Amino acid sequence: MLSLEEAQSRAQDLVTAARKAGADAADAIYACNASTTVAVRLGALEDVERSEGEEIGLRVFIGQRSASISASDMNPATLATLIDRSIAMAREAPEDPYAGLAPEDRLLRKRPPALDLVDEEEPEPAALRERALVAEEAARSIPGITNSEGGGAASGRSQVALATSHGFAGAYAATNHSTWASVLAGSGADMQRDHASHASRHLQDLDNAEAVGMRAGQRAVARLNPGKVDSGVMPVIFDPRIGSSLVGHLIGGMVGPAIARRSSFLLDSLGETLFDSKITIIDDPLLLRGLRSRPFDGEGLPVARRALIEEGVLTGWLMESASARQLGLEPTGHASRGGAGAPGAGITNVHMEAGSLSVGDLMADVKRGIYVTELIGMGVNGVTGDYSRGAAGFLIENGAVGPAVSEITIAGNLKDMFRTLVPANDLMFRYAMNVPTLRIDGMTVAGG
Repeated sequence: MLSLEEAQSRAQDLVTAARKAGADAADAIYACNASTTVAVRLGALEDVERSEGEEIGLRVFIGQRSASISASDMNPATLATLIDRSIAMAREAPEDPYAGLAPEDRLLRKRPPALDLVDEEEPEPAALRERALVAEEAARSIPGITNSEGGGAASGRSQVALATSHGFAGAYAATNHSTWASVLAGSGADMQRDHASHASRHLQDLDNAEAVGMRAGQRAVARLNPGKVDSGVMPVIFDPRIGSSLVGHLIGGMVGPAIARRSSFLLDSLGETLFDSKITIIDDPLLLRGLRSRPFDGEGLPVARRALIEEGVLTGWLMESASARQLGLEPTGHASRGGAGAPGAGITNVHMEAGSLSVGDLMADVKRGIYVTELIGMGVNGVTGDYSRGAAGFLIENGAVGPAVSEITIAGNLKDMFRTLVPANDLMFRYAMNVPTLRIDGMTVAGG
């Protein structure tokens, strides 16, 4: 794997060559990664995989015309062809009045912040195998578990370098470690499946493999013998591991490209109170050891902690440069970039701040409701906000979680759901997007 200096130099060299070949402006992004994954099943080694790869993407501008292209072959002849093709494509592309690099006066010029994203410890395959075996064995040890889809462990490192023709050059690296297990409980038509996993930047922050496995086994057993639910309007409680999807829908409506296309259910909601005044949602790209932390965005702009929802109010859009120009606004440092194509807009480490109620108090007055642990399907309309998804979980009766339920549908409208959303006080930082347990009243539940 290249050093960060070599990765940055590779991106800069490609940009320089593109300018010499006739591009008015250009940027290049280089990414490489290496990972080792070990999978086991029923106590036996099933697979050991080592993958390494690199890709470089080039975007060129000829006036208001642009084109992008990527390659995984770093041979100088291949890169020269890449440049020629991208310039030829740009000359034939339609003009776009909003195309262009990020504003030069907004580029990150100072030294990027240190985010502690790299762990120098790299487990050997034997250690990964042992971790995978421990996780699966712990899952299979739970009474009621009858089969396994396997356990696994992985370790990897990635590097990203970005260079632009108007003066930005930067690079950063990150490591990742993960453990998972997936098992089945019961038999025949009554069989139920569930899983558990955990990932971290540093090995010392990773959950104990036995704890990961036990969670998987306990979750699968808890789902046995699911019943049906009578249809009606009732409160729905979202488990933290799936409640974050609601914030994901919010963010999908906040990105600049959706607003510029006028295809968002939040189109006329800027500055509007969407949630209760006690709710704040934070995007923090500078979180130490965060799973999506980064020192700069996909266009070389500085990044900063920001409230997406502050005391219930929608604070603004998430914009890369093109959508910001179209909307007559400034980019917000939320550009995200792959190897090919223009930058899009996205978030980093997001969390909803905890509420004041315990989970028990959150559901204490629920006479009949649903505690949802799994969502199925993608029945969410990003333009209207209409929400309808298959679900499974547990019945809540008289404030207590009861038997498992499945084959239900929960429905509502996202704006209505946001207005009644109440968070518990059990926020934990385990994923890239974290929420506490969430309660939403007045949802329509349809039984199977």
